[in-house]
Amino acid sequence: MSGDSGQFDRRSFLKSAGSATVVATAASSLSGCLGGDSGNGSTLRYGRSAHSKTLDPQNTTSGEVSKVTNQIYDGLIDFEPGEAAITKSLATDWSMDGKDVTLELREDAQFDDGTDFTADDFIATYRRFVDEEYEYYVEESSVYGPFTLGNWIDSVSADGDYTLNITLTDPYAPFLRNLAMFAAVVLPKDGIENDFDFTADANGTGPFQLDELDDSNGRILLTPNDNYWGDGPNVDELLFLERGQNSTRTQALVEGELDIIDNLGPDNIGTVEESDAAEIQSGQGINVGYMSMNQSRMEAFRDPKVRKAISYAIDTESIVNEVYSGIAEQADQPCPPALFGHNDDLSPYAYDPEEAQSLLDETEYSDGFSFDLTTFQNARGYNPAPLPTAETIRTNLAEIGIDVTIDERQFSDYLTYTSEGKHDASLAGWYTDNADPDNFYYVLLHPQVESPDGQDWVDWGTEGFNTSNRSAWANQDYMELVEEAQQTSDEDERTTLYHEAAQIAREEAPWVFIDYADEIRGVRNNVNNYTISAIGGPHLHLVDLE
Repeated sequence: MSGDSGQFDRRSFLKSAGSATVVATAASSLSGCLGGDSGNGSTLRYGRSAHSKTLDPQNTTSGEVSKVTNQIYDGLIDFEPGEAAITKSLATDWSMDGKDVTLELREDAQFDDGTDFTADDFIATYRRFVDEEYEYYVEESSVYGPFTLGNWIDSVSADGDYTLNITLTDPYAPFLRNLAMFAAVVLPKDGIENDFDFTADANGTGPFQLDELDDSNGRILLTPNDNYWGDGPNVDELLFLERGQNSTRTQALVEGELDIIDNLGPDNIGTVEESDAAEIQSGQGINVGYMSMNQSRMEAFRDPKVRKAISYAIDTESIVNEVYSGIAEQADQPCPPALFGHNDDLSPYAYDPEEAQSLLDETEYSDGFSFDLTTFQNARGYNPAPLPTAETIRTNLAEIGIDVTIDERQFSDYLTYTSEGKHDASLAGWYTDNADPDNFYYVLLHPQVESPDGQDWVDWGTEGFNTSNRSAWANQDYMELVEEAQQTSDEDERTTLYHEAAQIAREEAPWVFIDYADEIRGVRNNVNNYTISAIGGPHLHLVDLE
């Protein structure tokens, strides 16, 4: 455990990291909280660009969902606020020896319904996520099931109520970090086996509990979990509010309707900076923004020369410096600079329309072709201006005869559409789940199935295909390097393997690498003890209000 912590401390990231469903009636003070009175010292109001489509951590890939579920549920392991080091949570001690993992569990944790947490709750949670033979297995679970737990765990057993013994299928270096992912939080066995509706209700061991889910108004109200084993919460209520437009969300912060906002657009940062009531807090992100090219759907994208031509044709330097106003840097590989798997010897594709046209002329697409570019409507941390980004790409590619139609969608619809592989190309991005290079290299560009001989892409409908690989890319050399890195415990050896994988990814260009973005938040002056977390959290139970 200590070695893991030291690995990341020296990198010094994160200076600050239609129909309504009403589950319960809001506290009587709620209406007053929405009136713009920042003097309410007990309600922390968090403004975001999109509402949560579900409250089930095992049925989502959305960071908007995890912002809420991380307040309600605990994992066995957590991340230190504002750091990438892992720390105790429901597990108080652990060891990993080859394929054998042992975890000692907390004996004073209860779910918010008063039920004691035990080892059996984790076993039921694990089986619900990945075990098709379990009666309560969720068939509509997210892609996190396989790469978080399912691909690695051979067996799990309890030794009494508070000791877990896990045997892995193979040595797997990032496993303990996977246990800190939002998707690995622990659900109650009793709820799993008694038809508890985890999509619209919640029952966790975390600092907050669900009080009201109001889908029609984009509001989720949480109140303190009286059974919480840890410190906090320090507020009486935590209210998540959807304010989709960046300008609306920013104005709400300045005027006192909201206390913390995220996903700011570049045009809105100045508004906050000019305010006497709020400030911008920022930190180094662990994320990547990119344009995926879906080789399963578009034959043109199966030619590496076409993909490289597109990479040369898109002016990512302009996107980062002008569209994003410099709150990000150009990307050149899957893994961001904050992690040891980033290859510093690589550089971004230069904006070179002549080279792009020359490469395209060497293919059967010298006269150009057309594709749809799917994007989301509102800003995300890794893409603070999605529509202007798409428009820049459309303009750039028109110069080499490629016609782009922009397909703009609500974020939840965008996630569903692209996870089903219906996109030709899509603007996409990723925040780290576990602060390990594997979470980029394996999760985003390994198909997790075999590809046919001589073919470096896979059909989207292949059983077991990793739909987080939005490009459907399947380069055998890349896959072997990433798999070897997973089974290597020595950091220097892993670094070498990932550097080689990064070089292949840059050369083969399954994505247009766009940016690594800073984490940006707008925070009211009355907010204390808020720390930006590039991974995990946000740890809102530690926040208090003046």
